Amino acid sequence: MSTLICGSMAYDNIMVFRDRFKNHILPEQIHILNVAFLVPEMRREFGGCAGNIAYSLKLLGGDPLIMATVGDDADPYLARLDSLGLSRTHVQRVAGSFTAQAFITTDLDDNQITAFHPGAMSFAHLNKVTEVSGAKLGIVAPNGREGMIEHARDFAAAGIPFIFDPGQGLPMFSGDELMTFMKLADFACFNDYEAKLLCDRSGLSLEQLAGEVQALIVTRGGEGSHIYAEGQRFEIPCVEADELVDPTGCGDAYRSGLLYGIANGWDWEKTGRLAALMGSIKIAHRGGQNHCPDRQEIGDRFAKAFGNALW
Repeated sequence: MSTLICGSMAYDNIMVFRDRFKNHILPEQIHILNVAFLVPEMRREFGGCAGNIAYSLKLLGGDPLIMATVGDDADPYLARLDSLGLSRTHVQRVAGSFTAQAFITTDLDDNQITAFHPGAMSFAHLNKVTEVSGAKLGIVAPNGREGMIEHARDFAAAGIPFIFDPGQGLPMFSGDELMTFMKLADFACFNDYEAKLLCDRSGLSLEQLAGEVQALIVTRGGEGSHIYAEGQRFEIPCVEADELVDPTGCGDAYRSGLLYGIANGWDWEKTGRLAALMGSIKIAHRGGQNHCPDRQEIGDRFAKAFGNALW
């Protein structure tokens, strides 16, 4: 079963400032802020929600199809997709633009200053779900605003079940717009902050929102996650990671587990536990796409964590 992943592909440019921002930003001079940070360490990671979700879903043995827009600088990323065996049939290059990218500077206290350039992501609406054949499941992940709206409508019109996962894109939408997404979607996934924001903008409780979809998933970091489905709340425990290295892309890895479980008709407890495991595997590695367990290792880790077989 092919899963269509609508979302962003991006480069994450990560720099480390070997000092503390607070030593260089003077509160009394904040109105004329003009600072420069020497960052001798820098790395570029392949990222973006669609790229990260597809990467982890491929590790699980799924069949992800990425739908995204990239810019003139996308050749290294496209070559990577080819090397991983990920289809780029529905990855469209937008001439005259840059691939979306984040510039992240982290200090010794793990404070971050981030600038994000959407670039080609703003043209996500150029891709049409109706042009894809064979997809039986989908996800609308953070992307260009118009693209997210159109892709959700197209999934619903085509009768393809999908997860609404607005992530950091949630603030772009009003309460009415978010409720439209909820009515179109079959499943919805948020972290706990996003879930609170959705409740505030819609005026509804989580239990009421869960009534709009087959399942509402709320991730809670180290406290695990909740899945509201079938008239109950499933408590999904957190899986202890080998080490805590980098949370970037953990939510995307979690969503790969959700998509795999849904695609294979698993119950919500097993699906949620696989999702939690994928997040814990990712957090032990830098970047969103540098973890590389095979299916045997994933199965062994699941059995160790939960006491029963995965495959």
